[in-house]
Amino acid sequence: MPHAITVNDLSVSYDRKRVLNNIFLEIEEGHRYGILGPNGSGKSTLLKAMLGLIDDYTGTIQVLGQDVQQVRKRVVYVPQRSEIDFTFPATVRDVVLMGRYPHKRVFQRLNAADNTMAEAAMRELDILNLQDRQIGELSGGQQQRTFLARALAQGADILLLDEPFVGVDIPTEEKIIEVLRKLSAEGKTLMVVHHDLQAVPEYFDHVILLNQRLIAYGPTEEVFTPEVLKRAFGGQLALLQQAGQM
Repeated sequence: MPHAITVNDLSVSYDRKRVLNNIFLEIEEGHRYGILGPNGSGKSTLLKAMLGLIDDYTGTIQVLGQDVQQVRKRVVYVPQRSEIDFTFPATVRDVVLMGRYPHKRVFQRLNAADNTMAEAAMRELDILNLQDRQIGELSGGQQQRTFLARALAQGADILLLDEPFVGVDIPTEEKIIEVLRKLSAEGKTLMVVHHDLQAVPEYFDHVILLNQRLIAYGPTEEVFTPEVLKRAFGGQLALLQQAGQM
């Protein structure tokens, strides 16, 4: 049985500057992976490379044993909120229904089953009462719930989330991790860029530590240690400890 994602000797450059260098990973199905590292360490770049959104790279990436383009509807991406245009005139329901389009042919309309799945996703994230609200009118937590609901509506096997807990309130953070735990229990694979080191042992059963190269990865209890964190974060670790993030 293939791994959820296999990365072989991945290197990525932007404007001739190396961002990721010689990354090897075998991501197992049914786990919650926290992707950790200092700013500029390549965390978001790793997700985008797995999605096929980066051209300038070397190495190979397989998703469910194939090129990601062949299994596109089985993979879903929740970007950072800063990358989303919240002025776009779409309601919560419109956004969540977008998760159904990968399953449609060109010009094929959404049907009752699609609407049922969208409603179930909104109910799961406690935003069904907001379905007619324009996304720009929502709080940060409500916006993040909306885009996670879109991911649920797609019914993908692999979910890639970039900083989903940033700028959200405590109830939303608790709801998101509740949903992520439920998904992994169902056999889904989750890869989550995360910055709050204090929450890592509670939120993730596996971690990946990056600093342009792969520092370590594996089960949280084995890899998330002071020695490995020091290798990944260097002098920043003391600052994180002072800020209460460790």
